[in-house]
Amino acid sequence: MAPRDEVGSDPDYRFSLANERTFLAWIRTALGLLAGGVALLALLDDFGNSAVRIATGVAVLVLATVLPPLAYRRWSATEVALRTHTSLPQPGLLRLIAGGLVVVGLLVAALALV
Repeated sequence: MAPRDEVGSDPDYRFSLANERTFLAWIRTALGLLAGGVALLALLDDFGNSAVRIATGVAVLVLATVLPPLAYRRWSATEVALRTHTSLPQPGLLRLIAGGLVVVGLLVAALALV
């Protein structure tokens, strides 16, 4: 596969910058999740059931770890689509983060009730 810079033609720079801002927003989200996971595991030792707290922290850390490479893959696919004037990739990353946050929300609810 050819490098992104050699595929198609240069898109309008505003679209490339918007794509980059979206990528950086995903990275910022991953950093927030990372901080939340560390807080759950390290700072809340005496809060709720230990097993549920650890499961919640690990789930948040897994989301934080998986998000950056998937965000990069999405950025790259979008950049190629912009350069080749084809359809943008499907928003699978949104489904992943939404589903992951639903699971984390249920775990946090269980943590609060236990």
